Amino acid sequence: MLGEFDLEIPDSIEEALELLAADDAPAPLAGGTNMLVDMRAGGTRPERVVSLARLEGVRWIAERDGRIAVGGGTTVSDLLQDERIAEHGASLVGAARVFAGQMVRNTATVAGNVAYGSPAADLVPPLMALDAGVTLMSKSASRTVPLADYFTGYRQTVRKPDELIAEISWPKRGAGMADLFYKLARRKGDAITVTGVAVSLALAGGKCAGVRIALGAVAPVVMRARKAEAMLDGQAPDAALIEAAARQAAQECDPIDDVRASAEYRRHTVHMLVRRLVGQAVEHLR
Repeated sequence: MLGEFDLEIPDSIEEALELLAADDAPAPLAGGTNMLVDMRAGGTRPERVVSLARLEGVRWIAERDGRIAVGGGTTVSDLLQDERIAEHGASLVGAARVFAGQMVRNTATVAGNVAYGSPAADLVPPLMALDAGVTLMSKSASRTVPLADYFTGYRQTVRKPDELIAEISWPKRGAGMADLFYKLARRKGDAITVTGVAVSLALAGGKCAGVRIALGAVAPVVMRARKAEAMLDGQAPDAALIEAAARQAAQECDPIDDVRASAEYRRHTVHMLVRRLVGQAVEHLR
């Protein structure tokens, strides 16, 4: 059961930020598909909660200054219904399609999935591979940080207690670019990720460019396999190179043994999935 807590329900973003600036640092609540479950299990026990349910102007998708931006209150279902997301974030659409069940997708928000800091968050690997940035807003200021730098440890982030995720944005996909995502779980849909892999790359003159490989559920945080990326960048991607990069990605992750899978199995799946997705992206672009 949920413990007792005080609930504030502001009507505007300004009022919400005012409440979050209080000394007792209340917890913001968006869709609640992570937080309420955690509260019910006793993992977190906030004394005061600020609900974002009534806020206007936080649920939107826009295209501006060469970027695709989504408001913090945008739901996972919203991602599946917008052509701009499909055009400039195919991997994100792939993640949204396997994100829990329909009712959860209708409630879960993009910002909530990022803010919770779970290494198994489905939306984070594709967003990271898309080179997304997170705009944080407080009562007095706003700032944008790369998503790759947002997570500092297991369920720890750079977000301050008085800040909300106002938007998440990434560069529009240019010609000659491909991005893919695959979620491995014990069953499709409503299951926690065993291994999540997102890949984004371009081909220029037959050589890889802008390679990004993001790995979920195989380290304390969603992470970039930067050494594997560097092996591919600027090189012609033949089968031997792709295999070597996939093995390198498996070495870079730091998985654990748990009820869903062993660390050894997770490393193996990182190897297999990175090889598969990079190969598929290259084949598609060729």
